[in-house]
Amino acid sequence: MKSYLMAASAAALMAMTPLAAAQAQAARPTPAEAKAFVDKAEAELEALSVYTAKAAWVRATYITEDTQWLEAKAVGEEKALATKLAMEAARYDGVAVDPVTARKLMLLKLYLVLPAPAREGAAAELAALESGLDSTYSTGKFDYKGRQITLNDAEDILRESRDPAELKAVWEGWRTVSPPMRADYAQLVALANEGSKGLGYSDTGALWRAKYDMAPDAFAAETDRVWAQVEPFYKNLHCYVRAKLNDKYGDGVQPRTGPIRADLLGNMWAQSWGNIYDIVAPARVRSSYDLDQLLVKANYDPTKMVKTGEAFYSSLGFAPLPQTFWERSQITRPQDREVVCHASAWNLDGKDDIRIKMCTKVNGEDFYTVHHELGHNYYQRAYGDQPYLFKGGANDGFHEAIGDFAGLSALTPTYLQQIGLLDQAPGAEEDIPFLLKMALDKIAFLPFGLLVDKWRWEVFSGDVAPAEYNDAWWTLRTRYQGIVPPGPRPADAFDPGAKYHVPGNTPYMRYFLAHIYQFQFHRAACAQAGWDGPLHRCSVYDEAEMGRRFNAMMEMGQSKPWPDALEAFTGERQTDASAIADYFAPLNTWLTAQNKGEQCGW
Repeated sequence: MKSYLMAASAAALMAMTPLAAAQAQAARPTPAEAKAFVDKAEAELEALSVYTAKAAWVRATYITEDTQWLEAKAVGEEKALATKLAMEAARYDGVAVDPVTARKLMLLKLYLVLPAPAREGAAAELAALESGLDSTYSTGKFDYKGRQITLNDAEDILRESRDPAELKAVWEGWRTVSPPMRADYAQLVALANEGSKGLGYSDTGALWRAKYDMAPDAFAAETDRVWAQVEPFYKNLHCYVRAKLNDKYGDGVQPRTGPIRADLLGNMWAQSWGNIYDIVAPARVRSSYDLDQLLVKANYDPTKMVKTGEAFYSSLGFAPLPQTFWERSQITRPQDREVVCHASAWNLDGKDDIRIKMCTKVNGEDFYTVHHELGHNYYQRAYGDQPYLFKGGANDGFHEAIGDFAGLSALTPTYLQQIGLLDQAPGAEEDIPFLLKMALDKIAFLPFGLLVDKWRWEVFSGDVAPAEYNDAWWTLRTRYQGIVPPGPRPADAFDPGAKYHVPGNTPYMRYFLAHIYQFQFHRAACAQAGWDGPLHRCSVYDEAEMGRRFNAMMEMGQSKPWPDALEAFTGERQTDASAIADYFAPLNTWLTAQNKGEQCGW
């Protein structure tokens, strides 16, 4: 197609008079003009980004009607500018620019997650919808046993309760928050699609898939290829967990065949199952420690958890967090106002103003989350000297994988002993319990990580209409996860909206990719550290030379296609789940033996 267009353009020039042809040729932008445009665009976006980030931070940590208005205004201005610049960037298609300018032009066109239409008022309308949806989710509460409870409260019940009736009530209660979002979400989809088409993409899903240094359809096929690598292991885990749930609750609650009831898995979205370890634990092998209890026994508080995460990265040779991090971060949930509790990491000025926003609790889950969120901050600081358009992860999966990679070490008994939480790491006899706990979070997550954006791709493409949102959601959840809701869903249900990243408009495929990359990083890092034991017992804590190499990859930011960044640290250029197979090999063998005689699948 590209060569055809060039030929057609040349033929058109030949058909002109010599004067007209010279004028047409002179009107085409030059490489110097393209570079000047990019330089100016970067400066404008960078200046506006600080204002937008600070407005977003204030709204996320102090939700009022006024802060929502301020954020919507700032985001609307950024959308209007970014949309204008993306449209202008298309003028330079076909100009023989240098590779750096070419990459920046591409990133300009892909800058926005939800591009606004290039017409008066559209950017402000889209920004208002985004802010409103996010705030509706974040301030959501529902009535339970005569009191209003938050998502945090509901998650505690799902984590701790073993009463199926209570689990069902709380699971369904949280999903009463999302139906009012559906109309606004449908309007948001329509506006974003109009904006994406203006940039030359068939829909917003195609724009999202174009951000991975390959054609949109090729990226979709790539995700299917990687899923095929891990699907058999997931089905093995699903089969084992379902049998244990059947043993616990009986056929009337959880049948021994077919899908699993979503509310029985200890997590509001059934995306991780570690909270029901007590139900699925191996019968004859017990863990000698509980991380939740270790943290309480050692008098950890939320700040000490974050300090411990900082010490992990310091052991790799990274500089300490700036004092402003401790002054400006939200580490615990304030009691005097509404906030967004969903954990996130921020860099507000593209340089040193890095922060986390969490409602941290002293437990193993948040111990891991702290290491994860700080990974974003250290990545942001590593590429801080890059030009503005290169300040980002090699792809968004990299950004999530950095902290997850740290978390793989942070949960090992090796690391817990290194930092004094354990006196002695347990022996090989506890490998199966440890790996099962890890799989309940890491492997259980994979199909959910894949399907959230598969659902959105169908919504953006128009294959799924607003009236079909919920049915399409559960079709995918059953197909990929093998789960079903605990009962019939109401006609007005909008269950996708009960997951933050949908009303929060955060692309989700990054998390699926991160769950693959983190194991690739871990395998490469352990090899560089000279580790010769089982991969699942390796901790890279205090490996400064490995940290230097890892930081070199992070410093690249988004300046190169992601395969170049992957190769710089791992020597590999393809997303590859074989490291997962290496890590969990003993568990997969054990699960196969446990599942003998079971009817696996659904």
